[in-house]
Amino acid sequence: MTNQGPLASAAYENVGGWGVSQVVAELRAARERWRAAQQRSLEFAVREFPSREALKQIASDLCGVLFPMRLGPPELHQEGEDYYVGNTLDTTLNALFQQVRLELGYLARHQGLDGNIDADAARIVKTFAAGLPELRSLLDSDVEAAYQGDPAARSVDEVLLCYPGILAVIHHRLAHALYELGVPLVARIIAEIAHSATGIDIHPGATIGSGFFIDHGTGVVIGETTVIGNRVRLYQAVTLGAKRFTQDESGALEKGAPRHPILEDEVVVYAGATILGRITIGRGSSIGGNVWLTRSVPPGSHVSQASLQHEPPELKRVAS
Repeated sequence: MTNQGPLASAAYENVGGWGVSQVVAELRAARERWRAAQQRSLEFAVREFPSREALKQIASDLCGVLFPMRLGPPELHQEGEDYYVGNTLDTTLNALFQQVRLELGYLARHQGLDGNIDADAARIVKTFAAGLPELRSLLDSDVEAAYQGDPAARSVDEVLLCYPGILAVIHHRLAHALYELGVPLVARIIAEIAHSATGIDIHPGATIGSGFFIDHGTGVVIGETTVIGNRVRLYQAVTLGAKRFTQDESGALEKGAPRHPILEDEVVVYAGATILGRITIGRGSSIGGNVWLTRSVPPGSHVSQASLQHEPPELKRVAS
């Protein structure tokens, strides 16, 4: 219902016996307090934000565009692939344009940004579309890494159709492309759609190289400024997080500062490991299950709970 004011409350006077009119009035007052505190103008009494439901459909359609014979419609035949991809892509990019436009409009109104919103949104979507072939190639390397890295995988098709880690990575690569193009809210919504479906939380700002594999995956957390190299493998419940948050002079948290780990090429991190802070895990290192690590390790390291327990006291203090 879009009507506001006393008439809106009056419309509920005779509904049930639930005191709905009073609740409606109090909810309206709560909204007005919030908008006043946030300095929100009533001049724009329409939806300002991208739609989660619209972006969920967009992400699903893009999965079909990228992998039409496996993630596209069940009735699709190979001879109709190009028609399906072209038709779906045209519809989906138009829908994405509308969501990007909403975010850019919101930023323009609330941050005082200048520019032609429609032209900027069109540029972003066109650039995003042009990057889809390269993104597909990157995803092929992820699927192949999952197949090669899991003895239980019987085919690359099984990996693509069944593995939650692959679903999360597809969404991440779509979201990261949009994040880099300047629409972080659209990107974050797409990332959170995958998070809800898989239990894998990858911030769209994280930079991830080719051949990335998350095995099992539930509980994995990858922070915004994480940098992951090529052919890296993570297991369930791994956290790549921040150790501490810097604050400005007013005590507010500083946004965007590098605070998450760097994992170089061919690193493996086993289940339950927690790696915190802007530290570097050297190429080819192996981090054992349930390890808590807050210091860099050189290439080729093998870190386990047992190895940490037997370190000299001064190193234990650094690692704690």
